Amino acid sequence: MFPIRDHNPSLRTPWVTYGLIAANILVFLAYWPLFNEPRALQAFFLEWGLIPVKVAGGDGVYPLFTSMFLHGGVLHIAGNMLFLWIFGDNLEDVFGHLGFALFYLASGVGAGLLHLAADPASPVPTVGASGAIAGVMGGYLLLFPRARVDVLIIIFFFIRILALPAWVMLGLWFGFQLVNGLAADTQSGGVAYWAHAGGFVVGLAFTLPVWFRRGGPAYWQRTHGLPPYPEGRYRIRRTDVPRAGHRRRPGRGPWGR
Repeated sequence: MFPIRDHNPSLRTPWVTYGLIAANILVFLAYWPLFNEPRALQAFFLEWGLIPVKVAGGDGVYPLFTSMFLHGGVLHIAGNMLFLWIFGDNLEDVFGHLGFALFYLASGVGAGLLHLAADPASPVPTVGASGAIAGVMGGYLLLFPRARVDVLIIIFFFIRILALPAWVMLGLWFGFQLVNGLAADTQSGGVAYWAHAGGFVVGLAFTLPVWFRRGGPAYWQRTHGLPPYPEGRYRIRRTDVPRAGHRRRPGRGPWGR
């Protein structure tokens, strides 16, 4: 199940979302040559990735930030940037440019801290923006639970695009992180499920004050869980395949998030 777009146009140019995507891609390209040198790449991740045992021991906190801009491969960064592209612009609408930048970084740090708390003795470096992006997804769920998200479903030869409410798509995603987090071996690398779940919860918590200011449950009743924009702002072509109208538009390697 892969989200490919949403039916929730942004009302302003999401410069911070664009900037974060560009920064992640530029950083990835800067160390791309190291993928041909496994030892050098591992040394790089050991220096700049989040290693719980080091941070828990007080050996610098900067990896809580730097690890957010590192990725373990092309598919890793492509998936993360797609999620940021889909959900970031609407949260930037709500928080403003500076507020969204701080929200994103705080969600990433919160995700890293929960990953650290899950296994503070782990020596495996963690890299990826997924924790911060999960925070964006948590905020999105709270503010736009019934916004439609187009999801690509692939089951063997069954391929179809379905428009699902955000609460279904994001709820399934969050449940998947919890189930796999309980089953994952934190000592062997792989996907940092607790960082994903942690970022999601942190982002949702950071969005609660905005939700309450807008009326809390009354806000949902007023908007029916949909984006509170005039219908004229939607540019949805009604075809057999739903299409959304955006304004413009994861051995012992590192954990991916």
